Amino acid sequence: LRSYLRDESSRLRRLRRFYEKVQALHQDPKASVDNPLLAFSLIKRLHSDWPNVVYSEEATRNTQALHAGLGEVEQELPGAEDLDGAARALMRLQDVYALSVKGLASGVFQRAGQPPLYSPGRRVPLSADDCFHVGKVAYDTGDYYHSIAWLEEAASLFRLSYGSWNLEDGSSLEDALDHLAFSYFMAGNISHALSLSREFLRYDPSNQRVSRNVAKYKKLLEMGTGASASPLQRPNSTRLQSRDAYEELCQRPGGQVGLAGVPWPPPPLPRLMVLPLPPQAAPEQLLQLSCSYETNSSPYLLLQPAKKELVRIQPYVVLYHDFVTDAEAETIKGLAGPWLQRSVVASGEKQQKAEYRISKSAWLKDTADPVVRALDTRIAAVTGLDPRPPYAEHLQVVNYGLGGHYEPHFDHATSRKSPLYRMKSGNRIATIMIYLSAVEAGGSTAFIYANFSVPVVKNAALFWWNLRRNGSGDGDTLHAGCPVLAGDKWVANKWIHEHGQEFRRPCSADPQD
Repeated sequence: LRSYLRDESSRLRRLRRFYEKVQALHQDPKASVDNPLLAFSLIKRLHSDWPNVVYSEEATRNTQALHAGLGEVEQELPGAEDLDGAARALMRLQDVYALSVKGLASGVFQRAGQPPLYSPGRRVPLSADDCFHVGKVAYDTGDYYHSIAWLEEAASLFRLSYGSWNLEDGSSLEDALDHLAFSYFMAGNISHALSLSREFLRYDPSNQRVSRNVAKYKKLLEMGTGASASPLQRPNSTRLQSRDAYEELCQRPGGQVGLAGVPWPPPPLPRLMVLPLPPQAAPEQLLQLSCSYETNSSPYLLLQPAKKELVRIQPYVVLYHDFVTDAEAETIKGLAGPWLQRSVVASGEKQQKAEYRISKSAWLKDTADPVVRALDTRIAAVTGLDPRPPYAEHLQVVNYGLGGHYEPHFDHATSRKSPLYRMKSGNRIATIMIYLSAVEAGGSTAFIYANFSVPVVKNAALFWWNLRRNGSGDGDTLHAGCPVLAGDKWVANKWIHEHGQEFRRPCSADPQD
């Protein structure tokens, strides 16, 4: 575009010089006829100079060069699916974090009456056309709850700038009013649909389709239909009936009010540092949550003990601080980057893409790099489990981009038909999730039934048991990856299976344990 603007500016400067020359020669029309040299110049200009200027292909060549430049990179540019996914991501952030559409359009991440959840260094407002596209994505899927909010904002912004035209805009005030009117009609608010359609006709009075809609809306109102509309309800897209709890946990500033994020090392005395518990925790757990240096009876950890933070007792959740180094995190991300593909979920006996899990992932074998092999050794030391295949899955590296999330789910299989059993090594007994990056806002790991969340702590590893000692699933491990509000979240997951761990985590004498 810079090259095109430079070439076009040069062309227009030459065109202006020609115009100024002709204008100067026509200051005295009689002189052009009296002077044979001027007469010759006039005849030549009218015969050949003007056609050369008017029919010049320079402008076409400049445009073709611009098209060719775009063509060279077009395969690498986002497609329609990416754009629609980004629009859905904004709606997801709006829902989960209870953000105002008007605030988002003005570049503010804020809930009503609350301080901003995230304050970017530079505020980037959305244009009317931007808001229209988000609303249109909702409109096309019949989601009028979201289409109305975003199209209202689009129409409001278009009204403020009516008469000025942006080259890049693909929509207009008329488009916003048209889609908004129909959204209100489908939502049952016929009175407002009529009002918006009448406003549309002020700008485009000859539009027959909208004129017919106006007549239709009038008739429906005369019949007493749609005079009063009930408030629109947000569609419940969350598979499990836990949306309110999930969103409340995601909205908690900094995750749970507890130990997560405590700087290391802890104070020298006492050796076990006891911190205040979140208000929802049981009082008897107060003296049991702690931060400590742990060797886990492993020679590997004698010289450099693990920095263990006991986050929760039931379910048992532990955060190991500084589990990987910055260099190791970058190596793992670099190895996975070229292989990232859209993440899938188990669906019956198959695996498929799903809206409730938006991320990209790749699998790394321990032969991929010494860093991956060293990670397995470290996991074995802190957990006491065998993380080598076939007793565990390969390392899964996941990138959560714009609005990336994973709605409430269990890591362990809840059906014997699950693809997890194809490994013939039993169910997933434990999870260790390593945070490879920091995020500016959002992205917490929320444990729904246990009612707490853990914020992203760069280079830390979160560990929990998925199964009880008797082999049954622990219902308290229902968890979710909250949408990333700002930043680029990378994690590495290691899922360890039952087989091979029989003597490392033996059954209890209590069948219920």
